[in-house]
Amino acid sequence: MKLSFPRLGGFLLVPFLCLANSLQQKPQQEPKEAAAPTEAASSAERKNPVKPTPENLANAKKFFGFDCAMCHGASGDGKGDLAASMSLKMNDWHDPAVLAKMSDGEIFDVIVKGKGKMTGEGDRLSNEKAWEMVNYVRALAKK
Repeated sequence: MKLSFPRLGGFLLVPFLCLANSLQQKPQQEPKEAAAPTEAASSAERKNPVKPTPENLANAKKFFGFDCAMCHGASGDGKGDLAASMSLKMNDWHDPAVLAKMSDGEIFDVIVKGKGKMTGEGDRLSNEKAWEMVNYVRALAKK
């Protein structure tokens, strides 16, 4: 049996039309989080919606050990091996005066967006996990 071009063309056109139809039927997605009016307001005024619990502080400590300790030090003292080798001056998170100068929203933004040579976590960390990290950093100064 020999297929003619019109039959073969129709056979190839059907999947394309189905795909095009399904794309047209999907509604445009709304942004998950409304944008803040200004960058300053978003960082300085934002409140932490996640309450610290022993469980989420333990999870944040584990993440800190994997991802942050190389620069910030295992205990958050700012004396990590990578920071020393790069001659970076890091904050000591044990000092309450250092953290008193920063709002929770500002700490959140540094974790997510980064600062200076520090790359932020971006989409690799959910907002909830980033807020848990804020709680953990705050808890370091209370020890």
